[in-house]
Amino acid sequence: MRVAAEGRSREEEMGLFRRGPKRDPRDLARDEEFGFFSEREGRVFRSEVRQAFAERGLEVTAYAGVVTDSAGRQFGLGNLAAVCHRDRRGERGWPTLIRDHVGKVLRTMDGPQPLEILSHDEIRACLYPRIVAQETLPAADSFHYGREPAPGLCEVLALDLPEAVQMLSEDSLADLGDVAELRIRAMNNLRALPVEGHETVRRGDGSAFEVLLGDSFFTASRVLVLDDLVERLMGTTLTRDGALVALPFRHQLAFHRIHDAQVIPALQAMAQFAAAGHEDAAGAISPRVYWWRRGMMTPLSEPDGDGLRVVVDVEFQDMLERLVQDEP
Repeated sequence: MRVAAEGRSREEEMGLFRRGPKRDPRDLARDEEFGFFSEREGRVFRSEVRQAFAERGLEVTAYAGVVTDSAGRQFGLGNLAAVCHRDRRGERGWPTLIRDHVGKVLRTMDGPQPLEILSHDEIRACLYPRIVAQETLPAADSFHYGREPAPGLCEVLALDLPEAVQMLSEDSLADLGDVAELRIRAMNNLRALPVEGHETVRRGDGSAFEVLLGDSFFTASRVLVLDDLVERLMGTTLTRDGALVALPFRHQLAFHRIHDAQVIPALQAMAQFAAAGHEDAAGAISPRVYWWRRGMMTPLSEPDGDGLRVVVDVEFQDMLERLVQDEP
């Protein structure tokens, strides 16, 4: 049974605004794989990764974005590199981060597999739906069962374990039962998650939007139960016009309840927020803002060179005109 596992890191950055660590100047030559590192920083990072594996008796060969061991196993470096890049302590914090991450990954891969030792009830208790960028799936052909909430995104089932989150492939689900029934249980688990952090972002132009933050790998995936979440946080329901939503990375979900013409400045503010939050993030999902209606998500923004471009369809434009006309 194949699973995709991600180790948890204590130091992943959850905050909206932060002071960045001291880093090499941007005008220095950049790393070929991780452009947020300079070439020197990239060498230091990979050296620390090799050392962390060696300390656990495993010699690895480092490539641009992965390391491999003698058995041919690959360990992706993308999320770990992003976590190190965003850590407030700078390079002095990297050794601890990397050793912690490597230890958890190896314990997950070398230890008893959860699907083999957990009972069906225990599996269902830690089962959640998770939205990821399709391009980040380790083997897209193993997740054909996944739903597509928006272009480029995929909803898969995952286990929330003490030291890792494991996305379940189609083969892994074969012995667990009907996928539709498993998803119902996963959605109920998602609804029951506590709200870890909630902030309202207000801008000088009068726009405002809500941001949900949390250590949970399923924070952004709560867009799947947005109706319940909005009522829980704001004490009101969504209108027929739905909401603007953004899922920059796995630990953030932003939304704006559409009910008046303030949706216009909110869209611009959220587009900037999503693009900034997505850049170099661990567990990056999407830099776009979406129009959410009854569980369907339509992209409204996209990166355009070094900037952003807002793109709306006729239906969204008609809604904007109606809301502007309704203004007193």
